[in-house]
Amino acid sequence: MNKKFILNFTPTGMIPTKEMTPYVPVKPHEIIEQVLEAADIGANMVHLHARDKEKDKPTYKKEIYAEIISGIRNKNKDIVLCVSTSGRDFSEFEKRSECLDLQGECKPDFGSLTLSSLNFNKQASINSPDMIKALAKKMLDNGIRPELEAFDLGMINYAHYLIKKGLIKPPYYFNLILGNIACAQANMLSLGLMIKELPKDSIWSVGGIGNFQLSMNSMSIIADGGVRIGLEDNIYFDSERTTLASNIDLVKRIKEIALIHGCTPYTHKEARELLGAL
Repeated sequence: MNKKFILNFTPTGMIPTKEMTPYVPVKPHEIIEQVLEAADIGANMVHLHARDKEKDKPTYKKEIYAEIISGIRNKNKDIVLCVSTSGRDFSEFEKRSECLDLQGECKPDFGSLTLSSLNFNKQASINSPDMIKALAKKMLDNGIRPELEAFDLGMINYAHYLIKKGLIKPPYYFNLILGNIACAQANMLSLGLMIKELPKDSIWSVGGIGNFQLSMNSMSIIADGGVRIGLEDNIYFDSERTTLASNIDLVKRIKEIALIHGCTPYTHKEARELLGAL
């Protein structure tokens, strides 16, 4: 019997532009189309970022998230949907949390929750303790589960703190993201240490930044974890960066690698039940 895993699809992010790669979806209809295609291949969870319709810049506006979510759910009601509360471009709680106000058919299943501040290659993501706790509290109050983003061991320790404070409830879903210049590096030892420190009742997927995406995804499959994959983290298909990837190329490749190791993605309903997104 095949082992099963979470296949968390990250199609857009905040950094890739059409100038960088024509394959990144930025308009709502593009995101919807690629999510539905990835879902047919096996993606069972989606980490969504919205873009402004005029300038294609990252936006916090709940109306655009609502358009994307309703477009996906019009065709697929079971895939697990997560919205971003990222602090890379927006610092105010009201802006970062606006997408958590969505209700009814447009209510997201998860909201991203980065567990500390960090530096990316050219930009900082500021996540103060008060901001993290406020976002976690709003998710808890609104019945939206947190997608816990951990870039190093300290962030996992902060998740334990949030558990003690009663701000997050099991099961705990983590994205472990390695290879960022100022955080845990993309190697087996760092990943193993992070997995070891996870709270009981944790479900986890692994992502890698840039060239490290494929190796970290593959390492996670071998370790019986899930994967986070998409153009948000990596726009190239090869480590030499000679070929731009499409999202669908990336999803198909990791599914093929998983099948070699006797692993298949959970069905959408299985993933929803496993993650407590009922």
